[in-house]
Amino acid sequence: MEIEQYIVSTDQQLVERALDGDTVAFEHLFNRYRDSIYQLYVQRTSGRTDDASDLLQETFVKVYLNMQRYDSRYTFGQWVYTIARNTFIDYMRRKRDDTVPIDRIGERVSSSWGGPTPEERMITDQSRARLESLLERMSPRYRKLIELRFFKEYSYEEIAAELQLPMGTVKTQIHRAREQLCRYITESGSR
Repeated sequence: MEIEQYIVSTDQQLVERALDGDTVAFEHLFNRYRDSIYQLYVQRTSGRTDDASDLLQETFVKVYLNMQRYDSRYTFGQWVYTIARNTFIDYMRRKRDDTVPIDRIGERVSSSWGGPTPEERMITDQSRARLESLLERMSPRYRKLIELRFFKEYSYEEIAAELQLPMGTVKTQIHRAREQLCRYITESGSR
């Protein structure tokens, strides 16, 4: 398809093409919403552009991995902004939880647990298996950074201490690791 056709396509048309494995369609969706979501994150993080960039990438990884769950009764923009909002809420919880005394963490977890449905568990298992296969393709260093930051939810400071690296190096390498993972996700969708 020619570039002009992507430009004039509706979000719904691009979603359908992206679901069929058209990575260029997903790229156009990303480009349509990237700047506004980034600016929203910059405002909400008090101008911390590194955090805003991280949140933007995390949002669109989630969009890509969950696109099959998009409900066309809503606009694609509403759906993306909902994911962005929830990603920001998770970010704030992680920051807040850094200040919760260790003896109170169990109380918070047990009081909020409702448990996933069987369908949610199956989708999560499938997504996790797909993500794990992509992580296996990454260099061991980048895979370790992704695991520490997103699975173990270490702060940048904790990662720097764990790996005995300067903070700037940690931030740069996490950014590169996320870019590599996003590239692998895009490539896997085009196969």
